[in-house]
Amino acid sequence: MSASSSRLLVLAVRTACSHTQPRYLLANVPVPVLTQSRAYAMDPLSVASRKTQVPSCKADRVSPDLGLNQRNLSAVAASLKGQCRPLCRYDFLDLGEVEENTRKAQACKSLRRFIVDPALAQLVADRLEGDLADGKAVIFECNPGPGVLTRTLLNSGAQRLVALESAKSFLPELQALESSLDGQLEVVHCDFFKLDPLGHGSMRPPAMYSEKLFTDLGISEVPWTADVPVKVVGIFSQRNERNMLWKLVYSLFQRLSIFRYGRVEIIMFISEKEYTKLVSRPGEFQSYQALSTLWQMACDIELLHKEPWSSFVTVSKHGGLAIQKSRLPNDHLCLVRLTPRPSLFTAHLTPANGATLIMMVKQCMAKRKALLVDRLNSWSPDSGLKIMQKMGLLENTLTGHLFPEEYKHLFQLMEQSEEFSHSWLYEEVLENTQKSGLL
Repeated sequence: MSASSSRLLVLAVRTACSHTQPRYLLANVPVPVLTQSRAYAMDPLSVASRKTQVPSCKADRVSPDLGLNQRNLSAVAASLKGQCRPLCRYDFLDLGEVEENTRKAQACKSLRRFIVDPALAQLVADRLEGDLADGKAVIFECNPGPGVLTRTLLNSGAQRLVALESAKSFLPELQALESSLDGQLEVVHCDFFKLDPLGHGSMRPPAMYSEKLFTDLGISEVPWTADVPVKVVGIFSQRNERNMLWKLVYSLFQRLSIFRYGRVEIIMFISEKEYTKLVSRPGEFQSYQALSTLWQMACDIELLHKEPWSSFVTVSKHGGLAIQKSRLPNDHLCLVRLTPRPSLFTAHLTPANGATLIMMVKQCMAKRKALLVDRLNSWSPDSGLKIMQKMGLLENTLTGHLFPEEYKHLFQLMEQSEEFSHSWLYEEVLENTQKSGLL
């Protein structure tokens, strides 16, 4: 072969390679990540920790399956460090402009709070990194609104996300997103906070029975000691967050509503005031209440993050942040994880008598500086001290000094005792269960 022919062959080979591989790979030099078209796709503080993805040779046309695989690879390749490449337009779902998302949120006609800041959405997704990587549990997102957190969770690797949106105005955009994906997202016109209302018969969305929701989604009941089947993410309404906490705790102790399907985990932004009450300890009479005792008895409580109220877009009739006054600290919304304990139910604490336990705790904690022995004797004369001695409690113990696990032990001893009659609880249990929307 002549020298000129050899040069032509080498030139042809080089030309072919330049069409099949990115130029920077041939030079073995990393190229800076391009972020201009994804201005709101990533939290600047967490760019260094983002997962590297496999480069794609096709920049003009990629199948939905490949786009999905690229997003999933970006979520699971945590071990790859120091590798960069230009972002493909299929790598991340665009979060949109902050101003436009704010406008959409403010058009809502009900009192709600929204996440429109991409940095805050990414922070929440980072706090749920283990939940997203695990992929076993279905994630319910309550009232996603413009969908900034929705897209961020998908970008971070959510395998099955169910958006429960109560306002019709947000549904078209969420449904368009659903149709563009490959089964990662399901959109349901439903208000999670109005699941299982009073009454029977047909019901119009967004009100819904949990049985229909879970059946339509193909989610089956699992044993209480099994893995968490569903994780619910959202923001409690400032208007009724305490009522919602009561409704959930009644459902939890009786294994009704969403808890019929297993140890459903609640991951919610709640006011700092209510979080302070939830984690209060015995002797803190201002904040340690019946709701504190019951949630601590039933769940592991973990604070994931505190965020100032001003970070959220708030829609209210009178404008402003709509923060209720409180004697307790109340400057933030707290992202809290409530995980039901596998060991909650025992031989003497069952879903059948769970409401009875709730009523016992409510009656004791109504006067937190009252003597426990007096309360027990009012239910069964001259029997209170005997029960307390079995627990190793002093006669002057106050109701507000008992730990949650001690209330559980107290109830189980009462369940085993022939001296205690439950007649003192039944009517109030029924009345309070009805008020909580469970019957």
